Amino acid sequence: MTDSEVDGGQEHAASDYDVVIVGAGFAGVYALHRLRALGLRVRVFEAGSDVGGTWFWNRYPGARCDVDSVEYSFSFSDELQQEWNWPERYSAQGDILRYIQHVADRFDLRRDIQTNTRVLSAILDEEAGLWAVETSDGNSCTARFCIMATGNLSLPRLPDFAGLKDFEGKWYHTGLWPEEPVDFTGLRVGVIGTGSSGIQIIPLIAQEARELFVFQRTPNFSVPARNHPLAAEDLQAHKSRYGYWREQAQDTPFGIAGHAAPTKNALDDSEEVRNAVYEAKWRKGGSVSFLYSYKDLLTDKAANDTAADFVRRKIRETVKDPATAELLTPRDYPIGARRLCLDTGYYETYNRPNVTLVDVKSDPIETLTPTGLRTEGAEYPLDAIVFATGFDAITGALMDIDIRGREAMPLREKWANGPRTYLGLMTTGFPNFFIVTGPGSPSVKANMVCAIEQHVNWITGCIGMLAGERLGLIEPEPGAEDDWVEHVNETADATLYPLAESWYTGSNVPGKARVFMPYVGGFNRYREICDDVTRDGYRGFVVCGAEPDSEPAPAAALIR
Repeated sequence: MTDSEVDGGQEHAASDYDVVIVGAGFAGVYALHRLRALGLRVRVFEAGSDVGGTWFWNRYPGARCDVDSVEYSFSFSDELQQEWNWPERYSAQGDILRYIQHVADRFDLRRDIQTNTRVLSAILDEEAGLWAVETSDGNSCTARFCIMATGNLSLPRLPDFAGLKDFEGKWYHTGLWPEEPVDFTGLRVGVIGTGSSGIQIIPLIAQEARELFVFQRTPNFSVPARNHPLAAEDLQAHKSRYGYWREQAQDTPFGIAGHAAPTKNALDDSEEVRNAVYEAKWRKGGSVSFLYSYKDLLTDKAANDTAADFVRRKIRETVKDPATAELLTPRDYPIGARRLCLDTGYYETYNRPNVTLVDVKSDPIETLTPTGLRTEGAEYPLDAIVFATGFDAITGALMDIDIRGREAMPLREKWANGPRTYLGLMTTGFPNFFIVTGPGSPSVKANMVCAIEQHVNWITGCIGMLAGERLGLIEPEPGAEDDWVEHVNETADATLYPLAESWYTGSNVPGKARVFMPYVGGFNRYREICDDVTRDGYRGFVVCGAEPDSEPAPAAALIR
């Protein structure tokens, strides 16, 4: 390798790699696979000891996906689709982790993945046109392109409770669960948090613990999962039409096929008919299915109230103690405005004699003690504590890395008042720096694997274009970024989502800017926008370093 090389009419220092990818979950392994096909030199850095991302770290009891297994999987290889057999409707964490590991092995990806290595910084060298990446093993490298596949739910949030260091029992975070099984048999256990992770883990801990105290600040809506084993004939029937279902998913708001799009508004039906519709959805199970009952549930408060009231009645019918049922009943936000959870026996768990619900909104946690937890009004002796307190979502993992763009501008500083991107893919001032399912994209409001494939396909297509046309750098125009941020905000404001305090807005993290981060215009609409931008010659992007008289050449040869 020479000390410098000419690429796209500009002289750049030679890089160690063409592309560095941060993270080896679904996004990282797929990006590696696609970039390999371009003949590029790629290095993936992963903080965990194996591939898997979210599904490597979140191994707590009860952890499973809330999207049907046959949909929450890669579509890029029909051979892969046909050979892999999902055992359940909603896959458990272990099955999803084994799937990602299988993908890494099947496509020989591990040789370019460096595990047990956390990326500490990614800093643009403007003169060289390279990203300098420093890692936790004390090494550094350079790359023309940097892809952040850090995930939307990958930086666990541990509340700053007083006394945590003094607690003499064992404590766990659902997002950092140990690899060895945890036995709660006979223990007095406290679970803090009743979001998705809490709703999944609480019923299982209740079956083991001598006493379980659930500390809840905000109740969440949850509907039954109705999980079940996938019969071999049903799985084969889906596989025989996999191509059809994948195409259908591309044209849906959530990137999920198999649910007929609603054609009526909720108030078009009588109360009797509406309740029959909701009852059928309740019995079928699934959050997307329930929200698909009517087309205006997420845009009209009166319509939403009919669905919310139905679930509130179900909670009161299920939980025998009226006072506990009232504490579990959400009232302050529309159903679906916070993530609609799926459960198996969650509300029934509060009928067990060993389970106590503690409302920490009216009686806040004051401190942990050596022997338990104290609220302002009571003390609870505990042998173990589980923090189901969620994540610094969507932007947290990015902000945890020292990322600096042009003129050494820190990403943390640029995003201090909320994230700013164009299409959720790139941010102005950070050329050749890509984000998979970043803020301003559908991300967590879509089937994540479908969203990941769409983003990675766009990113790798862009990198291939830059190489094939002898171009050097790409970044969004400031005006395009401003327009996109405004569009994302206007789209959210036309829905009920902003009416809820949630991790969608960062309200679960003290000091974090309150901005609704996902794009909720629908995955299908977003995909069409991205395709139009590409067809328009990457409209809204600045591409520099062109060498107009050059002939196209293979990607790897040009990037190097």
